[in-house]
Amino acid sequence: MQSLLSDLQYSARELRKRPGFVLTAVLSLALGIGATSAVFSVIYAVLIDPFPYPGADRIMEPRLKYKGGNDRYSGFNGPQIDQLRQAKSVESVVALDNWNLTTTDGDLPEDVNTSYISPNAPNHWGVPAMMGRWLIPSDAPPGQEPQPVVVITYEFWQRYYLADPNVIGRTIQLVHKPYQVVGVMPPRFKWGEAQMYLPLKLTQNPNIYEGASIKLRPGVTVAQANAELQPILEQFAKESPGRYPDNFRVNLRSIVDVYARPLGTTLYLLLGAVGSLLLIGCGNVSILLLARGAERQHELAVRAAIGADRIRMIRQLLTEALGIALTGAFLGILLAWKSLPLIVAWMPRSFPAESVIRVNVPVLIFCVGLAVATTIIFGLSPAVQLSRPDVARLMQGSGRRVAGSTQAKRTHSVMVGAQVALTILLLSVASAAGKGFLHIVKATLGYDPHNAMSVPIPIHENTYGTWKARSEYFEQIRSRIAAMPQVVDAGVSTNATPPSNGWNQQFEISGSTSGEKPEALLNFTDSGYFSVLRIPLLQGRLWDHPEIMRGATLALVNQSMARQYFPNGNAIGQQLRFPNLKDQPPYNPGVPNSNAWLQIIGVVADARDDGLRKPVKPAVFVPFTLRMNMFTQILVRTQVPPLSILHDIRAQLVQIDREQQVMQVRDLETWIINEQEYSEQRFIATLFAVFAFLALTLAAVGLYSVVSYGVATRTNEFGIRMALGAKAADVFRLVLSSTAASVSAGLVAGLILSIAFDKLATKWVSESSRDPLILSAVTLILIAAATSAAIVPARRAAAVDPMVALRYE
Repeated sequence: MQSLLSDLQYSARELRKRPGFVLTAVLSLALGIGATSAVFSVIYAVLIDPFPYPGADRIMEPRLKYKGGNDRYSGFNGPQIDQLRQAKSVESVVALDNWNLTTTDGDLPEDVNTSYISPNAPNHWGVPAMMGRWLIPSDAPPGQEPQPVVVITYEFWQRYYLADPNVIGRTIQLVHKPYQVVGVMPPRFKWGEAQMYLPLKLTQNPNIYEGASIKLRPGVTVAQANAELQPILEQFAKESPGRYPDNFRVNLRSIVDVYARPLGTTLYLLLGAVGSLLLIGCGNVSILLLARGAERQHELAVRAAIGADRIRMIRQLLTEALGIALTGAFLGILLAWKSLPLIVAWMPRSFPAESVIRVNVPVLIFCVGLAVATTIIFGLSPAVQLSRPDVARLMQGSGRRVAGSTQAKRTHSVMVGAQVALTILLLSVASAAGKGFLHIVKATLGYDPHNAMSVPIPIHENTYGTWKARSEYFEQIRSRIAAMPQVVDAGVSTNATPPSNGWNQQFEISGSTSGEKPEALLNFTDSGYFSVLRIPLLQGRLWDHPEIMRGATLALVNQSMARQYFPNGNAIGQQLRFPNLKDQPPYNPGVPNSNAWLQIIGVVADARDDGLRKPVKPAVFVPFTLRMNMFTQILVRTQVPPLSILHDIRAQLVQIDREQQVMQVRDLETWIINEQEYSEQRFIATLFAVFAFLALTLAAVGLYSVVSYGVATRTNEFGIRMALGAKAADVFRLVLSSTAASVSAGLVAGLILSIAFDKLATKWVSESSRDPLILSAVTLILIAAATSAAIVPARRAAAVDPMVALRYE
């Protein structure tokens, strides 16, 4: 114990003498470990443990795959759900429906995301309630109205009830109807991102469709379940042909595949980036430890000559290396803890709400393992080598000349080359990601999102139930908002807010002899929609107000629709129909014969409707009154920042209906930012830029260390050269040329890696990393950084006084 304390004291004293060496080594480790730990924490939460539900890989979404590899979600009516429950491969089927309800028992009404769930399978998710119970079959007996009970989430319990431990049995009013709280779910239970769960009445009405969650029996494969359900859904398609595409295949997908794994490729790409950063950091530490050990060979030789034990010297050097590694690991964990919220803030919102992203125990173990491995590889190996020096040779000669051995130079050159190669790879991918993000930012939208916002208006069950009442209510809201002094214009957009809008629907063209059933994006709007978004009318006319208010069977199409389906783009006067566009009261009331033939009266310019990267899809626009939902949006163009008048808009809504709430209001520029392509590309570009900058910095520090070490070991040589007539410029060039080989080799290797990696990287990065402009730019950046790192020690070598150098040893 006494010898260990002596080793610790001696190590601390030695490290204090060289703060630059210690700071560089510790920061190199901390940056690598911190970045790797943060990204690994995200991977653990999103990919390894995304859901708290036992058997989450058996909980399926029913989807249909059809022509072109397209994939769509499939809903079912009550009788169909009952039939699905009889399938041998299915353990349970739960019907789902999402609504927005309003609390009416407090001073201020509050809009609440609610999920209605059929309570026939209490163990479908396998998560017991934290307090009370989950929904049970007696909460919704067949043929009867559901019981007025509600299960709330942990977050709602904390916020609305202030974590009241006696909440079970309390009553909450939802749209003036009392419900009894019977359960509180654990913190991670957030199915459907709802705040509360109510029992769903599953009716036998064939026109009312619900969502469904299917859980397979243990041991049943997805392929087996698809095969069993295929004939069942084909029968459903015969009963409701308009709801199913032609020649579809059942394509059950687990919630892990749908919600967690799409982000997996991006995260693994980032893990590769931070892994490269960690390797560069470890390379720096190895260079520093080797150089430090080489400088101490003379000291070790003296200690060995006077009888120092070999094991004691190994332990001494290992103690110093462990001190650096553990300090770096501690700072790395601290950096991961602080940087993790920043990474999460920049992540696309596509990962499961149930994922808890935090630095956890597995990640901490991973960090400690990295620190220990780094210590063993880059601390113990030099210690073993340097604890057995050639004592006689070192005692008789120059320790610096020995330290600058050919083997040490070769080792350092290889490490520098590897650092340069990895840095070139990171820089090229970061540049490609940045270029791809700029293309998205500069994409032509076809509409003007500036100073415009969407105000979502949900309505509650049993309110505005008739077609006339609902259409007049939505129009009253629009006209009230349009009359506000800060508002330029307002329009209705049930489902047409770009850049991803419309519902993909099959349609028929009058007079067409083709047996094919084409699809187009069906949008429900009014004429004000086009003026708010500044989408120009190219041919024909828009609807007038009376036509909108009576739900006229008149349609507009975009340019893509006109060009693709009508000769010479001449669509005016042509007719088309959507067979599935039917009046479905009480939730979706429409005009009589809403699926009748629609006459095209106008062609509007193309605007983004399928994201920011894909081409514009054919689109049809119909009056929002043709068929309405339990929800609409009012698009508003303002003279001032849109969100600044939100309070005034709410005041107008209260004057119309004191209980009317709005959902999350966003300006249209935020809609773009929240697009999957935008947020994912921004995430990749930002993090790669940060990691590439850190890699470049670490590589420059490593190169500086190697050149400085080389200058120190060749001081005597430089003195002799200058004494024999060499000029300072000659020495300066000599030092720079000594690093040129390793940097050049690294550049070539890095460029080869970038070109080879291009095919893999383009899965996540829209631009090619083998772009000559990108490769030229990153090469110049790396050369500039390498030159800057080498120029300081080179100038120091050129300034050597020959007499001082010759006397140095």
